[in-house]
Amino acid sequence: MILSPIEPERLAAVLQAYSAGLDRTALTAFSRIADPRKAQRAHGAEAARHHHVAIQLAASFGMEILPGSPALDFGWNGRALRGATEAYVILHEIAHFQIAPPERQGLIDFGLGAGPETGDRTAADAQARVFGLAREAEEAMASLLGILWEVALGQPGLASFLDQNWLEGAGRPSASAHFIAVLDRLRAASLVDAEGRPQRRCVLEAPIAAQEPVAPSTLPAGAPSQATASLKS
Repeated sequence: MILSPIEPERLAAVLQAYSAGLDRTALTAFSRIADPRKAQRAHGAEAARHHHVAIQLAASFGMEILPGSPALDFGWNGRALRGATEAYVILHEIAHFQIAPPERQGLIDFGLGAGPETGDRTAADAQARVFGLAREAEEAMASLLGILWEVALGQPGLASFLDQNWLEGAGRPSASAHFIAVLDRLRAASLVDAEGRPQRRCVLEAPIAAQEPVAPSTLPAGAPSQATASLKS
């Protein structure tokens, strides 16, 4: 939920104010996010294409796909991802999978406690292992990494940037400093490259594949059919 909605006619000025506080490397990443044409969610056939690509990417990481909504139980049950949700939510869950250390990849909702879409909140919270500021820091990393995946895949990353309140306080040094700090943590973990493009690897693990941004045409052969079959099962 956007804390302080931004009128369309003000968006360009707000983006400019935010960018003014960024260093050169952060500005390179932000400039790819800050496309005013990507400020609105996709609908209809375009949204379906985005969802299909997000499912392909999840499958390429070895994440199993279950039919149904996260409201049935969990977004991530420690083994499989609920697929009946928006593309940007799936990309956010992929980001959590990349960030979580191996011992937490097998926990419900990655050991972070219940997420916004989690149905069985009691069970998810029972497996929580990360709390307070540490949890907030990890959520910020997953938020930004998921947005950078959206951008890399041609999806409306600015819509998520707005929804997840990255522009709250735009123009204040603290807002830009937060972006720089989170991007630096992603870069230090080799989850993004020097220009902020997402990398296909997980924390504390060897790269899953060549460390290049993934476009739909470069996803592994067979991933679409596997993901589609899982959703239909």
